[in-house]
Amino acid sequence: MFNFLLRKDVRKILKRKDSDAGERGRALEDLRGSLFNEFRSPEGAKRQQHRTCGPAAALAFNFVVAISIIFMNKMVLQTVKFKFPILLSLIHYVVSWLLMAILNAFSLLPASPSSKSTNLSALFTLGFVMSLSTGLANVSLKYNSIGFYQMAKIAVTPSIVMAEFVLYRKRVSWPKTLALTVVSIGVAVATVTDLQFHFFGACVALAWIVPSAVNKILWSRLQQQENWTALALMWKTTPITLIFLAAMLPCLDPPGVLSFDWNFSNTLVILTSAILGFLLQLSGALALGATSAVSHVVLGQFKTCIILLGNYYLFGSNPGIISICGAFTAIVGMSVYTCLNLKQQTAKIFPHQTTLLPKSKLNKENGNSHNGHYSAENV
Repeated sequence: MFNFLLRKDVRKILKRKDSDAGERGRALEDLRGSLFNEFRSPEGAKRQQHRTCGPAAALAFNFVVAISIIFMNKMVLQTVKFKFPILLSLIHYVVSWLLMAILNAFSLLPASPSSKSTNLSALFTLGFVMSLSTGLANVSLKYNSIGFYQMAKIAVTPSIVMAEFVLYRKRVSWPKTLALTVVSIGVAVATVTDLQFHFFGACVALAWIVPSAVNKILWSRLQQQENWTALALMWKTTPITLIFLAAMLPCLDPPGVLSFDWNFSNTLVILTSAILGFLLQLSGALALGATSAVSHVVLGQFKTCIILLGNYYLFGSNPGIISICGAFTAIVGMSVYTCLNLKQQTAKIFPHQTTLLPKSKLNKENGNSHNGHYSAENV
């Protein structure tokens, strides 16, 4: 559609009379400038990302990829017997960096904001917590069951709420807090029958919670308030993540990587996992940029319930009536949370309907920060 409109504009300019050559030249220059602003400026790239991948599309994309990579990584670590979770994360990010380098070589990578607009320490911190979040998640999957892995995610929600309050004075309204509590209790009940874990794996899962929360907060905040796009932010932070993953490699991975059977089928499975890792990072960044850190965690818990109910209805597995009731309870809580977010969005789109409320109450409900930026929680 955009290419059609572009060709139409060019034809209009070229059809002008020769006497208007100067005006035609200025029109072409203006068109070239508008195209540069649309594709090569950070603001234009951000608008393009919002138009091509809205909240619903980003969440659906992340939903499909995240389910796929959980089972793929479990296959790599247990079926293929690749017992090196940190190396697996390192391979994921190397493949991601190579794919982005190809995009950059063809000038397809979105522009980054200027270094003056973003604190370099924020990019460094994001790269660091990304290495911890991804690496420790794979170590947890190696030693624990998927149910215990999902159970650990429950603690990420209060961690995000607490961190955003401490760092940015962002508040979550009481109705949303109650809805999130119902979601957490429902997921806990739904996964209580699959809690196989190793002591070391449990310690790793606990250590993973804080980096995962900070990772989601930074991804959401940098995109929503500093004009970063998902790919541009990935391009800047991936080298930092690779350095820290390489440093973690001798500490958390067992020896013997050279003795692994690198045959064609095993290598193909690992590379498939790496490509899914790139898509997971991209889809997660898009979802966090379009919604919020808390909403992204709620989506992850929704995936847990869908997997459990899907196995029950489609494949005849019987997790027990308690787990099924827990999954339905969590879905009810997620529905209420989504409705509250949609109501908040409507209030922002039609602000004249909320002017009767006191200003302090509006600020508290929407979670506005003191510096005047809009709230990140706007699913």
